[in-house]
Amino acid sequence: MTLHEPRVLVDTCGWIEWLTDGVLASHFEPYLADPAHLVVPSILQFELYRWIRRERGESLALQIIAITHQGQLMGIDARLAILAADLALQYRLAMADALIYACAQSAGCELISSDRHFCGLPGVVHFQKRA
Repeated sequence: MTLHEPRVLVDTCGWIEWLTDGVLASHFEPYLADPAHLVVPSILQFELYRWIRRERGESLALQIIAITHQGQLMGIDARLAILAADLALQYRLAMADALIYACAQSAGCELISSDRHFCGLPGVVHFQKRA
């Protein structure tokens, strides 16, 4: 990405693919190469920290969270919560997915994900895992 490209929100699954060198790591890597271009919701930090701490330990979890702080951090306020609830109802999303999608929509950026719940939604770049 260059400095003139728009911000994006990489879903938790994308971070995990990248961290574990998963089958889709190369798809997510260009989006994660420059953390300054990322929109990072606090709910994503929660999911990411929890997963990394459980699977890889607290030290790495804290290092990755430090990387997320280079992006545009987004907290959850009442306006965003209501938008997320509306999106959850419209697209049948779970709470965390709805909050992440609402953050992307609110920030006016694309959501980059391989989570099947986001497949086909407006404003989503979806990478499908091959079985």
